[in-house]
Amino acid sequence: MGGLNIGTGPSAFDFVALGALVHRLDPGIIPFRKARSLDIHVSGGEYNVAANLADCFGLKTAVATAMVNYGIGELIQARVREMGVTPFYKWFEHDGVRGPNLATVYSDRGQGVRPPVVFYNRSNEAAALLKPGDFDWAKIFGGGVRWFHSGGIFASLSATTSEVIIEGMKAAKAAGAINSFDLNYRAKLWASVGGPGKAQETLARIVSNVDALIGNEEDLQKGLGVSGPEVASHKSKLDPQTFFDMIEAAVKKFPNIKIVATTLREVHSTNRHDWAAVLWIDGQRYVSPTCELDVIDRIGGGDGFAAGLIYGLLAGRSPEEALRLGWAHGALLTTFPGDVTMAKLDEVEALAKGGSARVQR
Repeated sequence: MGGLNIGTGPSAFDFVALGALVHRLDPGIIPFRKARSLDIHVSGGEYNVAANLADCFGLKTAVATAMVNYGIGELIQARVREMGVTPFYKWFEHDGVRGPNLATVYSDRGQGVRPPVVFYNRSNEAAALLKPGDFDWAKIFGGGVRWFHSGGIFASLSATTSEVIIEGMKAAKAAGAINSFDLNYRAKLWASVGGPGKAQETLARIVSNVDALIGNEEDLQKGLGVSGPEVASHKSKLDPQTFFDMIEAAVKKFPNIKIVATTLREVHSTNRHDWAAVLWIDGQRYVSPTCELDVIDRIGGGDGFAAGLIYGLLAGRSPEEALRLGWAHGALLTTFPGDVTMAKLDEVEALAKGGSARVQR
């Protein structure tokens, strides 16, 4: 596929993710200040892709991450096993009082005109303590690996996490894998480790090792310093032209990039979105259909898109088919509570081919 060499031979892992595992407390449509009960979801921007690829798409996936020896760690480990992801843990002991901890995300779902509200407790987070040398990449990749993935949230956690990403990417490249990175720019996280200038400097070092980049216009502008045309406020968020123009600028800056993709979302209310996605691959442009989503839980939709797209590319599908698989899986993921998939592959394939929501009898 152009400049990409996607391995097809037998490998121990089709996909390995590097990132932080978190647990998300979800009171549903009730705001936290009024909550009396909570669902617990296990998540992580990088892990979610591995979980989706294993559970829905049947691929052999793994996650390299920090793990803490305490009750929340045991809960998270059980969910990772349930999704069929092989873990490579760097272990930390909890002191019984202050940590180190596995981060907590608090997120209600909102409803209608009331948007979801998300806040965090990432204090003394074990994943932020990860540093080069903590993972034996030669052992992890020793049986072969086809795709390696990380993201900007993990990169922003501390001064050392970005170095772990670069170390992993260099080892993955030496093992013949494709490297992908989801920019996921979060200003609040980068503010704690040096701000926008440090973010652009750090992300540029990472992205120079990347084959496939996932990120929207804001990610490219704020994370990579790629200038884009002024977008009038009335212009539809579903118009891909501005994004494609920015991709051309990004690829000039980082000529190693062969794939760029993102979702396009127009939010009419918390529960009603228009949804599309775009893919740039070796200079060719692809745009998905647009559909209306009736959203139950929007968190994880972008990771759902990434998983479907990566599955399509690893399975040797055409770029158009791979994009549609990502678009369809991301759409389906918003119809389930939680951050990871509950979809089946035949459901994804049917929607990607133009299926409908008619009753299946």
